[in-house]
Amino acid sequence: QMAVPFLYDTGERCQYGCLGHEVQIEHIKAYVCRPSFFTEKAVIVIHDIFGWLFPDIRYIVDLIAGHGYITICPDFFKGTDPWKTTDHWADFADWMKHHDPKKVDKEADVVLKYLKEQCGAKKIGIVGFSWGGMAVHHLMLKNPQLTAGVSLYGRIIRDSEERYNLLNPTFFIFGEKDHTISYDQITLLEEKLKQYCKVAYKIKVYPGQVHGFAQLKPEDMKPDDKPYIEEARKDMIDWIKMFI
Repeated sequence: QMAVPFLYDTGERCQYGCLGHEVQIEHIKAYVCRPSFFTEKAVIVIHDIFGWLFPDIRYIVDLIAGHGYITICPDFFKGTDPWKTTDHWADFADWMKHHDPKKVDKEADVVLKYLKEQCGAKKIGIVGFSWGGMAVHHLMLKNPQLTAGVSLYGRIIRDSEERYNLLNPTFFIFGEKDHTISYDQITLLEEKLKQYCKVAYKIKVYPGQVHGFAQLKPEDMKPDDKPYIEEARKDMIDWIKMFI
């Protein structure tokens, strides 16, 4: 029985008027937002199961761009359907088989090449949410071109001890009330990173927060959650700024 990952209705959201534009990079579409001045710093944003068109993720792209980064959210589902709010959770495990967050290397390489060659990026960071958080964890073990990473509530994939030997600084953000990630898993992650990780890392759990909390737009936040959401986002950006 797969736990429903979201405790809020993703259908009931304020619409969002995006600040960026869409581009085609080889076989991938992507949403890009640039700051108003030239910069050699960039951030890749990896979407969750709802894909690159989802308003929440575009809001995050624009937010990061506002801090002075060329920010890009590629369609890591390569034109295939994202998970939809109308889909049945019974089919989720099967859907995940065709959308493996550990099989994003080729797309990441295409986007890195674009950022370096077309945008003049010299330092590139990566952040990802949920499904994207799992992808970030994977890429921070595999791709030395990524200077720093932030994984937000990505389920922890434990298939080998190599899962913890990160190549570059990585920050793991979790919600205390996330029923898809147990506290034991977070504790184990901490123990293993202490044992195997040779670079800077950080783990932080935000009180009372459910899965998906850090993506909400201001008008979709509940007053009690707002301080924690804003803190998580500031922490995410501070981590990127520290290294990029």
